[in-house]
Amino acid sequence: PSDYIDAISADTGALLKVHTSNYKIIGFTAEVEMRELAEIARNNHLPSIYDLGSGLMADLTPYGITGEITVAQCVRQGADLVCFSGDKLLGGPQAGIIVGKSAYIAAMKKNHLLRALRIDKLTLAALEFTLRQYLDPAKAVANIPTLRMIAQPAAVVQEKAEQLAGLLAGTGCRCSVVKSTARVGGGSLPAVELESYAVAINMEGITPNRLEIRLRANSIPIIARITDDCLQLDLRTVEAEEFADIVLCLKKIISDLRI
Repeated sequence: PSDYIDAISADTGALLKVHTSNYKIIGFTAEVEMRELAEIARNNHLPSIYDLGSGLMADLTPYGITGEITVAQCVRQGADLVCFSGDKLLGGPQAGIIVGKSAYIAAMKKNHLLRALRIDKLTLAALEFTLRQYLDPAKAVANIPTLRMIAQPAAVVQEKAEQLAGLLAGTGCRCSVVKSTARVGGGSLPAVELESYAVAINMEGITPNRLEIRLRANSIPIIARITDDCLQLDLRTVEAEEFADIVLCLKKIISDLRI
């Protein structure tokens, strides 16, 4: 806290806390919690701002993801303003969102730059539809693709992997279902790992590296990874309705190899 306190001067306009994004520092680290920073700001008659990055609205603790603060928790901890994205974890259209005390929001609305930065009506409509899902957190997790993929039980992912492996068995590929680890990634959860399952694919006449390139270059890019010299397609982020595209792509690759 002393770092903030010692830096406050007559020129200080606000105290800002920025959520780490796309990386995680491991080892001897320390940070000032928002509750403490908000108190320091109040004692010095300054606003406190939390740039949350990816705006997590639903508590993911029931799904095994802990330690990630939600927008509501930031507000309850005393932040005067909280900034976050409308897409990413929130699951809506690309937009910047600021919530907080009405006096500060009103002041920002008077800024002449607002006209240049404001979003259009279609984006507002999409954002409203997304936010309405959060009136029922369980509904939000079920309906918003990013949250659904994060919360999906490993057993469901395994079932999808077995279904896809079965479909690929008749294409000439050697397939098997293997345990995998998926990472949430993104601004807020860069290092969170989830138990997952993948389809391991081997194909005669083409190396895993070349196969990965061919899949990525498909008209609908198929993103896989190579583990233990074997191409693996993790099923956590693959929907059942996408299986047909994957099978069609691999059939085309096999057909090209036979020419």
